[in-house]
Amino acid sequence: MTVTDKNILEAYSNLFEGLSFSNKIELIERLTKSIKSNKSKENDFYKSFGAFASEKSPEEIVSDIKANRNFKNREIKF
Repeated sequence: MTVTDKNILEAYSNLFEGLSFSNKIELIERLTKSIKSNKSKENDFYKSFGAFASEKSPEEIVSDIKANRNFKNREIKF
């Protein structure tokens, strides 16, 4: 844990001291839910790798992308 992380945790800890017991329990529940939802988002992200399927070779795909580029030449006035 970095010094910055420690300072952030200390600052939040000081804020939480003033909370009631029930509010602290509610906070713990919400933090737990956020951790669980982040894991599923992260897993979905990693599962998406390799999802693009094509019969074309990588070289053909790159060639198609480059051929379909559109550039506009505009004069920029200063």
